[in-house]
Amino acid sequence: MIRTPLRPLARVLSAREKGENPEAIEQENLRQRHEVMRDRARHRAEGRLFLLALCFFCAYAVIGMRMGSLAASEPSEPRAAATGSDIVAQRANIVDRNGRILATNLSTHSLYAQMRDMVEPERAARELATIFPDLDADKLYADFTGKKKFLWIKKKLSPEQMQAVHDIGEPGLLFGPREMRLYPNGKLAAHVLGGASFGREGVHSAEVVGVAGVEKEFDTWLRDPANNGAPLELSLDLTVQAASREILEGGMRLMNAKGASSVLMDVKTGEILSLVSLPDFDPNDRPRPLAKGDAGDSPLFNRAVQGVYELGSVFKIFTAAQAMDLGLVNPDTMIEANAPMKWGKFKIKEFRNKSYGTISVTDVIVNSSNVGTAKLALAIGSERQQAFLDSLGFLQPTPLELVEAPTGKPLVPPRWTEISTITISYGHGLSSSPVHLAAGYASLLNGGRRVQPTLLRQDKPQNGERILSEEASKAAGSMLRQVVTRGTASFGEVPGYAVGGKTGTADKPKPKGGYYDDKVIATFASVFPAHDPKYVLIVTLDEPVETSGTTPRRTAGWTAVPVAAEMIRRAAPLLGLRPEAEPAPEAEVVRVAQH
Repeated sequence: MIRTPLRPLARVLSAREKGENPEAIEQENLRQRHEVMRDRARHRAEGRLFLLALCFFCAYAVIGMRMGSLAASEPSEPRAAATGSDIVAQRANIVDRNGRILATNLSTHSLYAQMRDMVEPERAARELATIFPDLDADKLYADFTGKKKFLWIKKKLSPEQMQAVHDIGEPGLLFGPREMRLYPNGKLAAHVLGGASFGREGVHSAEVVGVAGVEKEFDTWLRDPANNGAPLELSLDLTVQAASREILEGGMRLMNAKGASSVLMDVKTGEILSLVSLPDFDPNDRPRPLAKGDAGDSPLFNRAVQGVYELGSVFKIFTAAQAMDLGLVNPDTMIEANAPMKWGKFKIKEFRNKSYGTISVTDVIVNSSNVGTAKLALAIGSERQQAFLDSLGFLQPTPLELVEAPTGKPLVPPRWTEISTITISYGHGLSSSPVHLAAGYASLLNGGRRVQPTLLRQDKPQNGERILSEEASKAAGSMLRQVVTRGTASFGEVPGYAVGGKTGTADKPKPKGGYYDDKVIATFASVFPAHDPKYVLIVTLDEPVETSGTTPRRTAGWTAVPVAAEMIRRAAPLLGLRPEAEPAPEAEVVRVAQH
């Protein structure tokens, strides 16, 4: 920087010549220099003040914008930073075949406590115990004042409970948003749906996971975001399920039964339209499993799937159908059915020690003859009988989309001897589930093609492998129809729907061997319409006793059959079946010679 000299020589010499004081020049230059320095310092200070004011303005603007965004947003609890994957709370709906909701999600809140923020823990504990009677005020107070820093109080709150807690005014009581699983139909289809609970939990969300039924079987699918919220479509019909449960529950009480189950299946597609097991439960408040005793006594036990029983005479139609398919007999073939029949050290007897003499194969089924069925089974042979029952699915676990299905494993004899062949032919010595029986009857009567039971909606028939000829299938349906019109299932007649079926009454086995004299499993396996099979219905009652007469009656004809008939009467119209006149038997055509 070039500075002007305070005493420039030219001006000093000029001032001396003129007689002026040279020091005045120095003072004037010094004053001008000070003014320049002052102006420069003032400009520098003003720039610094402007920059500082700009910084303060920007800072306050950012704070103001953040406060505005917080004021406009929904309040939420702060989420602590943690490693690991995010909790996926969203879960797809479950609907019936017509799109009606069976299971959905409901937004709710949880309640927890942060002890460091609590002001009046004693009052908070007392107020919470008033709102939630299941909580203990003393224990809450001990937790609030102990070493814990965090405490879950309630995992799910109703809006009324949430407002009541909010009114306490305790800053240490906080709410966490979450979704819970809701079953709007209560107990309806409880064993199919199963239930859900919370998995991983945080104060901000909770993972909803299936614990039983289709909720657990399809848990991964229901939680998969790739499905874009598409619901899981079941084969169940909600209205048919409701009617079936109502009738079965009434029938169970009327017949004084310990339990009951029913399965309604489409014979072509294998779709299960209704599956009921009683006693049941509400999946919104799923009970705990039994800690001791028989698991079958728990309402969680699915009798239709997990329950394997000796189902009795309902198996006789399989023996007759196989014999006809093999060409050993036809419906009119005469069978000697004199009872008792001796086989080694065993005696095969009829119900109430009857003896039917020589009767047709059709009458073997109509009269439910053990001896006649046994002779058909011996003609078939053990190997062919075993292979046929295997083709119907009776030797494998229940093939159904339920997590409990693998436990429904049939009980078969360790050695398939000739006496096993005899007893299995009329439903003793082999235990299976009602779903097994429904699939077996469907495969037998749909024209003879194997069908797998399913709980998922299907759009077309399965067209499985052929296991029986169409002629044998049609003849079996005709026999079952005659069981209702003139046999042991006369109470099963429903005008307009041509019901066919077979009764089965099997003594219950004792835990330590042998059979009870006064405890039975009563089953009615039915088909409607019998001349054009569309649906199979299985109704099973555990330890029924019909007491309207002078003596107790336990047979299926008196117990399970009337319940199934009422179920068909209610369900058939809901399934779109119109009552119709049954086709008359084909008239014989006699050729007359022309003269």
